[in-house]
Amino acid sequence: MQAKSKKAIQLTDKKAVSPDKIQTNTDIRKEQMIAALEQSLGIVTTACKAVGVARATHYEWLDSDPEYKKRAEALGDIALDFAESKLLSQITKGDTTAIIFYLKTKGKKRGYIERSDINIQIEQPIFTGIDLKD
Repeated sequence: MQAKSKKAIQLTDKKAVSPDKIQTNTDIRKEQMIAALEQSLGIVTTACKAVGVARATHYEWLDSDPEYKKRAEALGDIALDFAESKLLSQITKGDTTAIIFYLKTKGKKRGYIERSDINIQIEQPIFTGIDLKD
């Protein structure tokens, strides 16, 4: 039986720091967390485990540091882009389910829908003759 190998998240400090700015331990952990979030496609639990940061700490940083929040939220697009690329890959392979899903979500303007939106406007009250006053 072959042992399963876990793909380790490599944490490297890619950002250069100017000599006049001193980075605190928290700043370094935030940078590591952003890198881990990017590598885990935004999965918070995976990133927290890789960095050794509690989930609660990550959410505290989101609440207290607007720059961290902005960078963390921007990573959400990475996971969406990844999923879209996998979907398009399946479409090019001729996967019928992927094609149908794509057409249902992106092809609505061309008529690829399962339901019709019907708007009904009623000019008169539905119930008449009911007196709610005592």
